[in-house]
Amino acid sequence: MHLFPVAFLLMVFCSIANAENPEDAAPSLADFCQNYPRPAYAELERLPDPPGGWFELYAVTDGVTAIYEPHQWQEVISYLIEGEDSALLFDTGNGIGDIRAVVDSLTSKPVTVLNSHSHFDHVGGNYAFDNIIGVNTDFTRARQKGQPNSAISLEVSSAALCRPAPNGVTEESHVGRPYTISRFIEDGAQIDIGGRVLEVVLIPGHTPDAIALLDRDAGLMWTGDSFYAGPIWLYAPETDLQAYRQSLEKLIELSKEVTWLLPAHNTPRVSAGVLPDVLSAYDRMIAGDALPSSQGDGMVEYRVEGEDRFSFLMRDEPLPYDG
Repeated sequence: MHLFPVAFLLMVFCSIANAENPEDAAPSLADFCQNYPRPAYAELERLPDPPGGWFELYAVTDGVTAIYEPHQWQEVISYLIEGEDSALLFDTGNGIGDIRAVVDSLTSKPVTVLNSHSHFDHVGGNYAFDNIIGVNTDFTRARQKGQPNSAISLEVSSAALCRPAPNGVTEESHVGRPYTISRFIEDGAQIDIGGRVLEVVLIPGHTPDAIALLDRDAGLMWTGDSFYAGPIWLYAPETDLQAYRQSLEKLIELSKEVTWLLPAHNTPRVSAGVLPDVLSAYDRMIAGDALPSSQGDGMVEYRVEGEDRFSFLMRDEPLPYDG
């Protein structure tokens, strides 16, 4: 997602984000490493381990495989969505493991990549694919250049990992490799992969290019980082709080047609019924009905009383009380 000093990341990821219930949060990375995957994964079929030992695979529903990175504090989840003719890879993870080898082990169909947004932990494996589509925003275009080691070395530091990184990746060598988007698409674009049509919905806020991916027939909606079970990060320079609220309203309307949300972190399947509660909690936070808890380094977490499924991670600065 973003970058922070080690102490702050440990506090957030190990004490809050990596607990199924924030009230039961673990105080250390070691505790997290002993307790993944989260209990929600027990509800899914675990598939045979793919090559490399970095990823775990779970069958979410017919034709949808969650490609989970459990050994690193981001707990990123990418998704392979298969149709009769081709497949769509929704996000490519951190770029630490060889996600191309995993995808090749799962399907022989032609694969197109689409990213939920362009933060480094979701585009890390893009470089390994030739066919990448992206939403037509300046932010999307700019992020094709990749990330230098100085920006993301923490992601493979000893503080971030439950096991050594594969493929010779080290804290000194890890970079976000550049990639090239083959084709740009607009809000509302439909992607037909054969017997399965996926609709792209622009939901700016977390980033200007954040999208949801909707499979109306299957009752599924991928939400990227706009919603996941855990502290929702809303503090990057490119985050727009007003746009985020508007996008929550859009997601709630869309969720009336789906059963499951498929987020990009932590757990791969969450009931769609949670979204009205997210909006309500967000509005209560903006209205001042939530006390900030310091997380260090100028960051605070807002948790609304009675809500333990998610929270909001913000900068320690006045909130826009106009909603």
